[in-house]
Amino acid sequence: MCLVLIGWRAHPEYRLIVAANRDEFYTRPTESMRWWPERPNLLAGRDLGAPNGVPGTWLGIVPEAGRFATVTNVRGPAEKRIDARSRGALLMDYLTGSTAPEKFVRTTAADLDDYNGYNLVVSDLETLWWHSNRSGATPLALPPGVHGLSNAALLGSATPGSERPTGVADPRTAGSAGAGDGGVHTDTGAVAWPKVRDGVRALGTVVGSPAVADYFDVLADRTIAPDAELPHTGLSPDQERSVSARFVANDWHGTRCSTVLLVREDGRFEIAERSFAEFGEPLGEVSYTGRLRVHAD
Repeated sequence: MCLVLIGWRAHPEYRLIVAANRDEFYTRPTESMRWWPERPNLLAGRDLGAPNGVPGTWLGIVPEAGRFATVTNVRGPAEKRIDARSRGALLMDYLTGSTAPEKFVRTTAADLDDYNGYNLVVSDLETLWWHSNRSGATPLALPPGVHGLSNAALLGSATPGSERPTGVADPRTAGSAGAGDGGVHTDTGAVAWPKVRDGVRALGTVVGSPAVADYFDVLADRTIAPDAELPHTGLSPDQERSVSARFVANDWHGTRCSTVLLVREDGRFEIAERSFAEFGEPLGEVSYTGRLRVHAD
């Protein structure tokens, strides 16, 4: 994924809300979200382009186990290793295993060099954990609120409805916000990327809506960030500009799919995925409903 917006216990009726865009090269082979025949309890898209040929995913759920996971890459063209283990396989380790979220991220954090850069989010619907192997932050249990990730080793967070939102429960940044961040805090105190900052704020305005279309609207924004706010990640200025929007629409690389997941407090869920071709041309939509296992508080 290249933009993940999360509402974690941010509304009394919803345990988890996720709105995410997967940006990828159009040439990378992919299968849309479905139940996997060889793993019938797994509902996820399938990435067929991993260098080692092992199928992985970028976002998935296992309803009977109450497990959710997603991952983004951390952009760093100069450090890309072809011998690194697939980040999609890392996600599969969590989704198909039984390790608790905290233990999983802390174990993974001990093996920083096994993977290229990533942001990892895993949950058992009791806790929600984030870790990046390119951040100075230790794994974090995320508090209730709205959180956002992109391709930087940063976590942006806000409390919906708050004029001056609070950030993640990290003593290094608690009570502070970066200049120009619009009230969205990051785990390191750095300024959040515009797509994350504005995406977190936009998700906060629709949290609690039962209509998946409202969340797809948040993901569909194609506003390019001002040049002064573009990150410097090793891409050319034109490329940085072209991928700075929440929804990326180019002819070589862009948003391949948008996914919305709504999980109510009783575990009932709805998940929908829209797929796209070059320049954001719609390809189709799939949706599923069911119940994720949750424990009552």
